[in-house]
Amino acid sequence: MDIKSSVATQGYALARSAAAPQAGSGNSQQSTLGSLATSFMETMQESEQTAKAAMLGSADPHALVQALAQTELAVETAVTVRNKVVEAYQEILRMPV
Repeated sequence: MDIKSSVATQGYALARSAAAPQAGSGNSQQSTLGSLATSFMETMQESEQTAKAAMLGSADPHALVQALAQTELAVETAVTVRNKVVEAYQEILRMPV
């Protein structure tokens, strides 16, 4: 089978442009993950401020309990997401090549 170099070059150029990442792809996932990380960080900071205020006696115990509950939920969510990512990574490693 004889393939001319110009035909092969054109085929390669077409395949390369088809496989190139698009400019708008991935931004929605990145912004979602970024907003989740920012929300987690804000929850942790607010809870820390409430705990400090409770130790100094300027916050009521109800606010402290509520802040601790929010922190616990945020940490459990982060751990669950991390576990799912690790499971997916391990599953990819088990795939035959």
